[in-house]
Amino acid sequence: MNIAIIGAGLGGMSAAHDLNKAGHQVTIFETADYVGGLAAGIKAPHWDWSVERYYHHWFTSDAHILGLIAELGWGSDVLFPRPKTVAYHDGRFYPLDSPMAALRFPGYNLVGMARFGLATVYLRYLASWQSLEKHLATAWMRRWYGNAVYQALLEPLMEGKFGAHMDEVNMAWMWARLKARSTRLGTFRGGFQAFADRFAEVLRQKGVKILLSTPIQQVIPSGDGRLRLELSAGGQDFDQVLFTGSPALLAKLAPALAADYLKGLLSLKSMGAVVLILALRQQLSKEGYYWFNLPKSAGYPFLALVEHTNWLKPDYFGGDHIVYIGDYLDPSHENFTLSKEEILSRFLPSLKRFNPEFSPDWVKDAWLSRTPYAQPIPMLNHSQNIPAIRTPIPGLFFASMSQVYPWDRGTNFAVEIGRRAAGIMMQNL
Repeated sequence: MNIAIIGAGLGGMSAAHDLNKAGHQVTIFETADYVGGLAAGIKAPHWDWSVERYYHHWFTSDAHILGLIAELGWGSDVLFPRPKTVAYHDGRFYPLDSPMAALRFPGYNLVGMARFGLATVYLRYLASWQSLEKHLATAWMRRWYGNAVYQALLEPLMEGKFGAHMDEVNMAWMWARLKARSTRLGTFRGGFQAFADRFAEVLRQKGVKILLSTPIQQVIPSGDGRLRLELSAGGQDFDQVLFTGSPALLAKLAPALAADYLKGLLSLKSMGAVVLILALRQQLSKEGYYWFNLPKSAGYPFLALVEHTNWLKPDYFGGDHIVYIGDYLDPSHENFTLSKEEILSRFLPSLKRFNPEFSPDWVKDAWLSRTPYAQPIPMLNHSQNIPAIRTPIPGLFFASMSQVYPWDRGTNFAVEIGRRAAGIMMQNL
């Protein structure tokens, strides 16, 4: 069969891997001039490694992506350093990278510590996500963790992640974060872009066509049971098509979808992401902290500050110290339209709160990345709203981060949903 995949992210390439292995002809169409999707990276000329446009890492429990890497024979290129994560309280930062550190966090008393431990054990080992998706996360956590723990640790996370939508998110989302995450964080030698490029080259060698800088204008049933992809250079017909982008973009590209399926796609909400990457002349956090969880109520204009080179060696980046400044925002937020210089002027003054000696002349270079589709918002009983991988148009399939629920978005579940979609496509044949 002749199959098209729209999107050269890890989900699309994983699907192509399985479909090609089964003997099908596969062509991947990608709007960008690079592979990797949201896990793609940038690389300065004097760096040995790339830096992801949107900070990425793997957990030791990420069986899907680690399994794929093992299949490819690249397991020795996966690294799992253990970084230091901290949270803000009363003007200072405290470690939050282990259960014991969380219990010693000064934002709550002994009763709060006990409630934190009991509620977390229940969520991690006893609870089912099916029952939790019936409850709002903010209400559930206030009740069972208590107000002190909620206000000190959990409210900043919910507010930073979902903003004005924090009271719409169901508790299964928090369950998934506690269930599947580890304190050790993994990466690929050379960066995620190195992995994506090597994976793409393997696919090409096996006969998969990867067409970069090739946006699709529309997906249309051709009337003979096949699907036509409209491109600027004309149309191409395929037996099957897998779309791996956002629900809103699928609705735009495939207007022939049934009305109820289209309505479901357009009802899904998500947050966008704005990420500023800085190359600094010297280390920002003298304590060697990697990830700073920040409450916006404390006056920070962003959700998280991540000093990448407190996790990976600055030597990989020509001695530069790499810092991410990131935020999840509604796609209508003005930070999606401001220039890089305007974003810098808003964000840089806050860096003195991490190091009073910081000066803007520490900044050697800066890169700004933005995407309107970065974090799905799972509302009450969200499992009832997940779009089917098999769409109502025969031969058209859909696999995106909006369908990995109850798990959270990331490369691990991009691989899972891509390979699951490939399996369904082959069953359909």
